[in-house]
Amino acid sequence: MTSPTPAAAATLEVTEKTDGIPSTPKKQGGEGRSPGRLAWSRFKRDKSGVIAACVVIFFFAISLGAPLISKLYGKDPYTTYGVNDPSLFNEFSYPIKPNGGMDGEFWFGIEPQLGRDVLTFLLYGMRNSLLIAAATTILVTLIGIAVGITAGYLGGKTDYFIGRVIDILLAFPSTLFFIAFWPVMISVVVAPEDKTPTWLTVTSLIAVMTAFGWASIARLLRGEVLALREREFVEAAKVTGASPARIIFKELLPNLWTPILIQATLALPMFVTAEAGLAFLGVGLQEPTPDWGVMIQRASEVYEQDITYMAFPGIAMVIFVVAFNLLGDSVRDALDPKTKR
Repeated sequence: MTSPTPAAAATLEVTEKTDGIPSTPKKQGGEGRSPGRLAWSRFKRDKSGVIAACVVIFFFAISLGAPLISKLYGKDPYTTYGVNDPSLFNEFSYPIKPNGGMDGEFWFGIEPQLGRDVLTFLLYGMRNSLLIAAATTILVTLIGIAVGITAGYLGGKTDYFIGRVIDILLAFPSTLFFIAFWPVMISVVVAPEDKTPTWLTVTSLIAVMTAFGWASIARLLRGEVLALREREFVEAAKVTGASPARIIFKELLPNLWTPILIQATLALPMFVTAEAGLAFLGVGLQEPTPDWGVMIQRASEVYEQDITYMAFPGIAMVIFVVAFNLLGDSVRDALDPKTKR
């Protein structure tokens, strides 16, 4: 009898060790993992992205928790503590204590001339600014998805008409238009002698920024859909008799989540700065409503005597905008490794 060859002996050894159960190769690397898990794994390896995400989460957490923090802190953003207690101010109505009046009672100091608490005013201002920017980003993204997919999928005259509207909106100076049009729009609803309600100001801010903000994401998605609708899987779906709605939601939309998420993460800090800029110019939220732009506008009047009041809203806005932009870059790199910096 001849002895078994080395290959046969190895086969017999593996069979004996597995007791008749065939062994299966182990998954290596990213094999068998979903695109979402692969993206999450890449994102976790990006230290700058993780740090930026923690900063953004912190800002949103303290903004949402502003009422609770104010209650625990014992101050609110509307009380004029300096007017109620003249000992907090010098003869020029500026904080008598150094660094803007910072002490154990007022952690971030007090506002010059009025004496409002800077910490609570900053938290509530951050809350209002992020609320307006987040609402605008959601609306802009939804409208951009609907218009972009419609234009790209239908094509023809529909695509031509939507394309021209997008070109006009992208070329239009939206900030100048809002500065000129917003007072006219408000005067139609509110009499000149009456004070504009805060809810109306917030609604008009969101509406106008949304009206001029959806065009960029719509044009991006239109181009993506124009390329996707010629792919084999879309043609196969049409051959099988799938309805346009099914093709859009089952075939096209799942392939568009990457640019949608990237655009949304980059749009929110843009709307934060836009809203603050409008408030600074006097056509957004106004005192005594807390807002980042309101604080910076007020600080521009007193920074020569009290730079501290300018520092807190300015530094906070810079940190948030930089962190969110870094987060957007990290999300882009995680979802699309080909664009990695």
